[in-house]
Amino acid sequence: MHGTVQGVGFRMAARREADRLGLAGAVRNRFDGTVEAEAEGEADAVTAFGAWLAHGPDTARVDRVDSEETEARGDTGFAVR
Repeated sequence: MHGTVQGVGFRMAARREADRLGLAGAVRNRFDGTVEAEAEGEADAVTAFGAWLAHGPDTARVDRVDSEETEARGDTGFAVR
C-alpha cells in the first residue's frame, strides 16, 4: 500500500481484519515507506481483505494498492512483521 500507511497503526489494524476474516499471512513495513501484506484463505475473504486494504484504518491514507496473485504457502495465523 502506498500513501500514509506507516506510523498510523496500519499493520495492527490489518491483522485484526485478517483475523476477523479467517486469513493467514503477514503484514510488514517496507523501507520505502509502503506496507506489504500477504494473505491466503477463502477467495471471498481474500477479496474482502483486498477491499479493506484499499482504505485501511481511519488513521491511514491509502493512495494506491498494487496486488498480485501467488501460490499459497500454507501459512497458519497472521503475523505482524
